Amino acid sequence: MQIFGALLFMWGGLDWFMGTEEVDVYYDWFGIYLPDSIYGISHWIAMGMGSILFTAGSQNK
Repeated sequence: MQIFGALLFMWGGLDWFMGTEEVDVYYDWFGIYLPDSIYGISHWIAMGMGSILFTAGSQNK
């Protein structure tokens, strides 16, 4: 669970970085359309969920 959480956190970072370069990773790379309500915060959602999973995985040991 920690590995998946770390990967999800890194995905959020990549989403943020590519957004600053005007690249929509979801639509341009995968053809996934995100609604306008979550488009601007998708990187925060991914990093938040990744942090939660990483923390949950470390508490299970």
